[in-house]
Amino acid sequence: MTNVHKDALFVLVKSLSKSEKRQFKLYVGRLGVNSDAKFLALFNLLDKIKVYKEKIILDSGIVKKEQLSNLKAHLYKQILVSLRLNPVNQNIRVQIREQLDFATILYQKGLYKQSLKILDKVKTTAIDNEEKNIAYEIVELEKIIETQYITRSIPDRANELAVQAKRLSEQNVITSKLSNLSMQLYSMMLKVGYVKNDESHQMVEEYFEKHLPKYKIEDLGFREKLWLYKAHLWHSFLMQDFLSCYKYANKWVALFYEQKEMIYLNPVFFLKGNHYLLESLFYVKYSSQFKQTLDKLVTIVESKAFPKNDNINSLAFLYINANRLNLHFLEGTFEKGLYLVKIVEYGINKHKDRIDAHHVMVLYYKIACLYFGIGDNKSCIQYLKKIIENKNLKMREDLMCFARVLSLVAHYEAGMDYHLEVQLKSTYKFLLKMNDMHAVQKEMIKFLRNLGNIYPHELRDEFLKLYKELKKYEDHPYEKRAFLYLDIISWLESHLEDKPVSQIIREKALALKR
Repeated sequence: MTNVHKDALFVLVKSLSKSEKRQFKLYVGRLGVNSDAKFLALFNLLDKIKVYKEKIILDSGIVKKEQLSNLKAHLYKQILVSLRLNPVNQNIRVQIREQLDFATILYQKGLYKQSLKILDKVKTTAIDNEEKNIAYEIVELEKIIETQYITRSIPDRANELAVQAKRLSEQNVITSKLSNLSMQLYSMMLKVGYVKNDESHQMVEEYFEKHLPKYKIEDLGFREKLWLYKAHLWHSFLMQDFLSCYKYANKWVALFYEQKEMIYLNPVFFLKGNHYLLESLFYVKYSSQFKQTLDKLVTIVESKAFPKNDNINSLAFLYINANRLNLHFLEGTFEKGLYLVKIVEYGINKHKDRIDAHHVMVLYYKIACLYFGIGDNKSCIQYLKKIIENKNLKMREDLMCFARVLSLVAHYEAGMDYHLEVQLKSTYKFLLKMNDMHAVQKEMIKFLRNLGNIYPHELRDEFLKLYKELKKYEDHPYEKRAFLYLDIISWLESHLEDKPVSQIIREKALALKR
């Protein structure tokens, strides 16, 4: 791996658009003395080079080695100041913070009345836009100023500010507790995936009940409800209760449609909520509502009013294309989904500095499933190798496990039997190490291991035996998760009915619509 991912300044410079670079140069050139500044020379050099190497900088003569660290820190700060001044980045959060800074400066100059006037106005803006942490800071500064700027209304004012501070503090505390709970549940999901047995089920249930704060729904504002629904959503995902997932994801998204201004103030949460709603609809196989929800999301994201920045663009790419792939899985239209492979590969490369390895591996797994669905097993294996050989992936053990199981099936389908025995041993060891050996995987491995002892005319009977065995687990509270990653039942039916797996899935989708 090159240093391009390690040096923060270099990554920041390379992330700038042409207009942002132009604005930065205008910003530093506003005073003549900056025209030959060392940090501008360093900026120009970093903008030109393709790979970060300290030796290139030192050989340029811009700066000595002992001064490089300070110069880089200064340049980093100047770029951030320039970006902050860019109208594109002037969202409501930045504007509120800016007004609070102005009020603080006026207070420090002893201009109390002017400071209080700004604070009173910006506090209303903060509360209206659910920026309650900043609103609390504003109230605290108002309290400090009021103790020094004596007026006849101070008794009433003191009571008013005390009530506001208490209310905001209570709301911030409940938000903090709910956001902590949501993050911990999300962490569990990333680390180990869905609950696997009664013991893990009880552990998650107890954790959730212990850390869910007491509340009255009528007392909660937009922000508190958002975190409440997120916490319930992750609890439902862990429990594999996908109808409940749909319920809370739908509540999450409905919050935004009830207060449409929040879509544009909190676009990241809007995107994530829609993604989890689509994921829930995918798991409950509600294809018509899935398509409507995806189309509605795409329309809003592509509208001129929807905010645009690097982070939002990366998330929009990730969520929209992952769900476009899911739609083809739902409908069994694998061939039609192949156009997405190039789009996803291009997007991964374009957004590589902003998309984590976990989400990249999920996209690779979906592409592998797409190729498996059309019978291109060699391409399927190539994408699965990207996951299996990724030694840096510490999250989503369940994804790692099922990538190996699908790889076994793809090797068998591709006629690559000479690799099968080594793959079987490797997969078996991995599943034991991950403590993820469950009935579905055991049956799959036993079936594949016995293939060498089965005569061709006996093959259909063996497929039928495995099919009957696995059907028992289709609705099992813990074993059913295997079918979320790999539709083994449809694969077996394709062999039993002598049809492509895509046709089997498509027929099931049409039957559900009827």
